Amino acid sequence: MGDHPQTARFEASELRTFMKQLLSDVRALERMLIDGSFETGVRRIGVEQELFLVDRDWRPAPMVQQVLERIEDPAVVTELAKFNIEFNLPPLTFGGTCLSTLERQVTEYVGKIRGAARDLGGDVVMTGILPTLDVPHLGLENMTENPRYLALNESLTALRGKDYEFRIKGVDELLISHATVMLEACNTSFQTHFQVGPNEFARLYNMAQAAAAPLLAICCNSPLLFGKRLWRETRIALFEQSIDTRNIRSHQRSVQPRVSFGTKWVDDSVLEIFQEDIARFRVLMAAAEEEDALAELAAGRVPQLRALCFHNGTVYRWNRVCYGISEGKPHLRIENRYIPSGPTPVDEVANAAFWFGLLAGMTEEYADITRVMDFDDTRANFLAAARFGLGAQLSWIHKSSPEPVLTLVLERLLPMAREGLATAGINADDIERYLGVIEARVTSGQTGACWVIQSHADMKGKGTKAERLSALTACCVTRELSLKPVHEWSLATIDDAGDWRSNYARVEQYMSTDLYTVNEGDLVDLVVNLMDWQHIRFVPVEDNENRLVGLVTYRSLLRFLVRNLAEAHTKTVPVSEIMQMHPMSVPPSTPTLEAIALMKQHRVGCLPVVENERLVGLVTEKDFMTIAGVLLEEQLRS
Repeated sequence: MGDHPQTARFEASELRTFMKQLLSDVRALERMLIDGSFETGVRRIGVEQELFLVDRDWRPAPMVQQVLERIEDPAVVTELAKFNIEFNLPPLTFGGTCLSTLERQVTEYVGKIRGAARDLGGDVVMTGILPTLDVPHLGLENMTENPRYLALNESLTALRGKDYEFRIKGVDELLISHATVMLEACNTSFQTHFQVGPNEFARLYNMAQAAAAPLLAICCNSPLLFGKRLWRETRIALFEQSIDTRNIRSHQRSVQPRVSFGTKWVDDSVLEIFQEDIARFRVLMAAAEEEDALAELAAGRVPQLRALCFHNGTVYRWNRVCYGISEGKPHLRIENRYIPSGPTPVDEVANAAFWFGLLAGMTEEYADITRVMDFDDTRANFLAAARFGLGAQLSWIHKSSPEPVLTLVLERLLPMAREGLATAGINADDIERYLGVIEARVTSGQTGACWVIQSHADMKGKGTKAERLSALTACCVTRELSLKPVHEWSLATIDDAGDWRSNYARVEQYMSTDLYTVNEGDLVDLVVNLMDWQHIRFVPVEDNENRLVGLVTYRSLLRFLVRNLAEAHTKTVPVSEIMQMHPMSVPPSTPTLEAIALMKQHRVGCLPVVENERLVGLVTEKDFMTIAGVLLEEQLRS
């Protein structure tokens, strides 16, 4: 993202000064392109790896600072949340054994971070979205203490003017609001970089756009968020909504989100992307250091273009353009931001190899992708891949109707990628190893997303929601340590969830969230039927804002019916007349022992669970019978 700001708030004059620098940087970049200042004829690759830190119960562990102190490596850095960590590998020349070198480096760094985390009682998980991550983990107390992140949050939130709203629909539906940008911390990725020359940039960037959908379809591994089954790669929808500053406007006006696939092909130059992003997206922050890029050029030096890089870091294209300097020469890179982290280093490098090979192979196959493919089809393909993964149907070149991604990859794109890697001089054994992983994954039909979904389905009806999500997370670690790619993984089972204590420690882990509720103005007869139809003994009463206002219990209903037996069938009594007002409730984080003590002390059979005054769940005596059953079985076995 460039230089870090030193403050979270900026005066209007500071932002205007920064804009002046930004426009100067664009003019300097244009001059450098005209003068042929950029490095050409050199192909380098690089990666950024993001990871989750978890505790011994497989939940997010905000210990990034302690891990960094143990590692003391400048390549390992913080991310938005204290339970995220990132490392950046040095660039490699594209050719020879660069792919196997890349896998070795990724494996070594993940192992180094895992070792430090384990010393602190935690571990590392390679996945796009951590299954055990939940909304309570996304408070500002878990934001990394860096002015950059606080500034980003305050600037985006002020621009939006209200809470961020999320609506993602798959098999289940997620519909929530959140006050900060912290939902962005649910995403971790394996970001790959591909250096290109300025004269070939437009052609290769457009190729990267076309290749995005088939690559995303075969590397999806993030189908769950907060336990809900959403898109095969839910990160795409989540990230696009997590920093969306747009408000509802006239349907006649088009307003682009800060996270996007783009709106059109690039015609001639990298300048088009930078100019469009400056034109569309407001400056959020000011960089810490000033630089007169034009003066640097005049003095014969290569400018850092700090303002341009900084602003570029606040606009999130899925294929982003990057400016950098290597050995004193400026260069351009295409950064792929949509590949998820994990499930293993070999899977990640296989994904990268497929992408690198496609960029090289498609360039040989198609002189100009824009002449044979419509941009709208490319963007629609990307969304289809995110939603359906290997089940997506993609519109492709010279095809009158969409075709299955399986057919497209196996019959057309894998041979093209093999040829592209071979032409680039990649080691033949590496080509076979990594593209062989892609072929086996697609043929078997088991991506990371498919593994998660099938494992989750097989555990249906077993254990609690928390246990199932813990089992998935624990298995991500144990299967990764087996060094087998994801298509060879056996499914997770409920037995992988670990010790019962970690899965029943707090009421949020086992409370019922699929609730039947009534309004205080509803008819009592409705409550009678709800209890009969759904075999329940407690019905919460909430208002139109989902705030808890009362509780109807089986006993209170019986008392009412006994006292009004003669007239019960003719009366239209509202729920407000029989409900218990202001019932005792607890927050989701309440320890189980505390909940049991409250229920015993007050002689109640259930506890509504309330967060921010709104009803989110219900804990009853039946839930504790489940815990008692687990304990009894454990004792008998021992």
